Amino acid sequence: MATPTRTADEITRTEPPDEIQAVPVRHPGRWIAAAVVAVLIVALAHSVATNPRFEWGVVGDYLFSSRILKGLVVTIELTVVAMAIGIILGVVLALMRMSESALLSGASWVYIWLLRGTPVLVQILFWNFIAALYPTVGLGIPFGPSFIHLDANSLITPFVAAMLALGLNEGAYMSEIVRAGIISVEEGQTDAAQALGMARLQTMRRVVLPQAMRAIIPPTGYETISMLKTTSLVAFIGLADLLYSAQLIYSVNYKTIPLLITASIWYLAVTSVLSVGQYYIERHYGRGRAREAEPTLLERLRAGLFPRHADVKPLPEPPKMPEDHR
Repeated sequence: MATPTRTADEITRTEPPDEIQAVPVRHPGRWIAAAVVAVLIVALAHSVATNPRFEWGVVGDYLFSSRILKGLVVTIELTVVAMAIGIILGVVLALMRMSESALLSGASWVYIWLLRGTPVLVQILFWNFIAALYPTVGLGIPFGPSFIHLDANSLITPFVAAMLALGLNEGAYMSEIVRAGIISVEEGQTDAAQALGMARLQTMRRVVLPQAMRAIIPPTGYETISMLKTTSLVAFIGLADLLYSAQLIYSVNYKTIPLLITASIWYLAVTSVLSVGQYYIERHYGRGRAREAEPTLLERLRAGLFPRHADVKPLPEPPKMPEDHR
């Protein structure tokens, strides 16, 4: 009499496979390093909170002072205007650099070489004293008569000088960012657009640049944050930005450290807002990209603080196929 055979599903239901006993890897060095860092953080926080020389009361008094807030507005305005100039100029310079014309490509290269090769502070001072070279600014026909004559001292104010210096300098850096983003797009996209009858400029505007934004946006965000901090250099030409406003106050009351802390708090606040905005812009332009779901903050903390308790799902043992009884 033949023995009845059982299917694989019946064996799996009646005989559950043994679970794999995952032995977590211990990391004693990681725990020691975490304990040392935690002790240092607590010690630093206690020192900052209990040291009376920080004068946190003075920081609170001037945090929302009208002079500090006016300086903050100037800093934000200068950042926005300079970045707008830098982005527009960067796109133009990148297209010129990639042009088949030797004159356009060479002019773009010389501009980038000159602006990136000199310090930003030197450029700010140069534009502030440009009236020494050109006392008047004329508008008219090139190599011909001028119809409008303007006084350079009244035209190039400290804000305009800072705007031109920071914007033109940023354009040199943004050109390389834009050029790298354009190069990252496959040439087949351009060939396909040209096969459809699109012009070169139309192809660049409708096909290449939208795809290059994924590579352009992240460094542009970093440049914006860097620009916010670079605006502090305009204090050398007397523009009342955030830092210079704090300097004007502590030059009178001699509360140097509290006023510098006040300015730093506002720099950190604006930088944090820009970082959040950059995150959402990157996520917008990164739609459709195949990537794994990012872990949540709780999962990151759990993996970092309790690595031995990571979720390890045991793999089921493959079912045994029944022997063929003949």
